[in-house]
Amino acid sequence: MNETIKILIADDEKSILLSLKSYLKKKGYEVFTAEDGDAALEFIKSNRIDFLLTDFRMPGKNGFELLADVKKFNPNIDVVVITAFGTIEDAVKFMKEGAYDYLTKPIDLDELDLLLARMAERKLLLDENRELKKKLETHARFDGIIASGAKMDEVLNTASRVADSRATILIRGESGTGKEMVAKTIHLAGDPGKPFVTVNAAALPDNLLESELFGFEKGAFTGAVERRKGRFEEASGGTLFIDEVGDIPMNVQVKLLRAVQFGEIQRLGSNETITVDVRFIAATHRNLEEMIKSGEFREDLYYRLNVVPIFLPPLRERKEDIPALTEHFIKKHAERNGKLVSGVDSRALDKLSRYNFPGNVRELENIIERAVVLSRGEFLSERDIPDLTISKEKSDVFNPANLDASYDVKMKEFEKRMINSALELEKGNKSAAARRLGISERHLRSRLERL
Repeated sequence: MNETIKILIADDEKSILLSLKSYLKKKGYEVFTAEDGDAALEFIKSNRIDFLLTDFRMPGKNGFELLADVKKFNPNIDVVVITAFGTIEDAVKFMKEGAYDYLTKPIDLDELDLLLARMAERKLLLDENRELKKKLETHARFDGIIASGAKMDEVLNTASRVADSRATILIRGESGTGKEMVAKTIHLAGDPGKPFVTVNAAALPDNLLESELFGFEKGAFTGAVERRKGRFEEASGGTLFIDEVGDIPMNVQVKLLRAVQFGEIQRLGSNETITVDVRFIAATHRNLEEMIKSGEFREDLYYRLNVVPIFLPPLRERKEDIPALTEHFIKKHAERNGKLVSGVDSRALDKLSRYNFPGNVRELENIIERAVVLSRGEFLSERDIPDLTISKEKSDVFNPANLDASYDVKMKEFEKRMINSALELEKGNKSAAARRLGISERHLRSRLERL
């Protein structure tokens, strides 16, 4: 990834070749030249080239023809076409054929510098992402992350750079954006074959979370009939992923801080210190900064967790990924359910793309699974996609006829309908409904008992 960038310049004017070669070599690039399109193509076929700068008008194969041939041979080579006849029509034609950009003569060297810097940055990003994908293909089949847009490319780029480290990682993002999937990606790329252990802090009662994380000795509490290792010990040598770390109570946060900071834990009921070698990844959809201000989350623990932050964008901010995600989920659930569905039509995709997906990727997958199961054709159509709005059950909470009801009664009824809508969308799954509502499962169960 740190190799010198190699540039080939193709131009029939020797003076331009020599001056550009001299200038770019001083900038640290490795530069080669060719005096016509045919020579340039032959050179590319037998040498590694990162960027091609080609004149448009050359004897024999012109710049446009060379561009087309180069893209057929190696689409990863970025091509800039240089022309003395720059027009909007030229630009559109070049870009459609796959050019990165175009420059007009006489060349503005400052413009050339900026253009090459952007190309180099893009190349680094693509190389790092390709390296991550190679690692994943080598170590395990991992086809869950679908990313065709720039925002998820940034996520994968960060993941690739931290995969081989032991740095603590904090993954932030709304519920359903795929935080655990990214954690698994990092683990598979860096620690293949080693344990990957998960704990969902929101799904465990406070009195069980501590013993789940750190383990316990026989007799440590009622029901502790034998010694048991905790998740930290199970993950030793590999990765421990704690989801919804923002739901961990303050008394457990103290022990978690020591474990992350020093790699030391104590089982419940024991004074023995156990050393663990764990790569720690945490995730949350909650605003930890606000929780620190309200005294719900330790500031020192926050800084220990937030060494490498990764922010997952919600699906509404990466709608360019919806077509690829949809195809992926169709294939997945068609195979799982023995259906012959093989694709989706344009109207159905348009309907999906107009929706903002408050439940993010998880909600999209649920929608596609339902559509695949109920579909009778080879392609999902618009009618296979359900009405993409939260159920608007007629409510009398704010009905003028109900104004005599107390504020508490009205708010209780509103909360009940909101929870029921979330449960309906998640098919009764309380954990998923809690994530959709932005609360812990414990909080949801507590509210259900009171309503």
